[in-house]
Amino acid sequence: MQKERLIFIYPKLFTFIQTEIDLLSDNYELICCSLKWNNKFLLPFNLIRQFFFLLINLKRVDIILVSFGGYWSFLPSLLGKLFNKKVVIVVHGTDCVSFPEIKYGSLRFPIMRWLIKKSYQWASIILPVSESLVYTENNYFSEETLNFGYKHHLSNITTSYKVIPNGLIIENWLTKEVVKLPKTFISVMTDEQILRKGGDLIIKIARKIPNCTFYLAGVSSIQDAPNNVIALGKLTPEQLKEWYSKVQFYLQLSNFEGFGVAICEAMLSRCVPIVSDVNVLPYIVGDTGFLLKKRNLALLEKVINVALQKELVQLGKQAKKRIIDEFPSSKRKEKLLSVLKGFR
Repeated sequence: MQKERLIFIYPKLFTFIQTEIDLLSDNYELICCSLKWNNKFLLPFNLIRQFFFLLINLKRVDIILVSFGGYWSFLPSLLGKLFNKKVVIVVHGTDCVSFPEIKYGSLRFPIMRWLIKKSYQWASIILPVSESLVYTENNYFSEETLNFGYKHHLSNITTSYKVIPNGLIIENWLTKEVVKLPKTFISVMTDEQILRKGGDLIIKIARKIPNCTFYLAGVSSIQDAPNNVIALGKLTPEQLKEWYSKVQFYLQLSNFEGFGVAICEAMLSRCVPIVSDVNVLPYIVGDTGFLLKKRNLALLEKVINVALQKELVQLGKQAKKRIIDEFPSSKRKEKLLSVLKGFR
């Protein structure tokens, strides 16, 4: 039996995008289009290339699936509207926020903001990976309550939405149970994400507790960092899995986090999570870790000191079980297929 075809458009092949491809490939023949959208000089050429790609392939499909709102979502949404095709946009974080204080969010930029707004208005349905991307209040970053979410930043978005959390292929992140290195912490971020992911706060706390070691995966180098902060550089999934297996804690001190796939991966490897009180992070952790209510160094030191006194082996096992129960890829696949097949 021939599979139904589906156009899948995404800006970059992130790990969770590859997971999406793996989940959908059993049921659909995917016609993928990924261009170098991060290169602004290529933007006009990419739009032209995407236009002709869509014209050629639209007659072969009934559904266009787009990951992230951005330059790449505008033409699919417009042509989908014109040619009566269903357009599904999965939103992940940066496409739902304007956070100038940390230089984050696609909605900070007027042209991008307009393109995303029209994409969301023309879409058949929007699929946020957490409810916080629709609307959330942030009391963590400052004394003033900050409001985020596409319904806060963009007016007249009446398109229906359904929250479908990210899912992990559990088997890919299970590690052998080895004895973890005492008083060790790990975080994943790129050089460009240090402020958004709370890397600056990690460097400050490292100075106050020199008997602990902090690893930053994905960071190439850190200027003026104490000796107990170690930049691991870019790691392969296998290398990252190995680090997770031997580190006790995962720190996710983000000022904004649409979901947090990395923390789920670490929890599957029995890392005890310590997270900031933003977006969906407290729900991901549940009662298996520790919550930092405010972006405050003294408060973070107290949280870590409390965490170091706990029975970490048992907490790590509970963290692993929570991800297996709450965020397996099978749950996401079932809900995603329900939306896609509901268009028939």
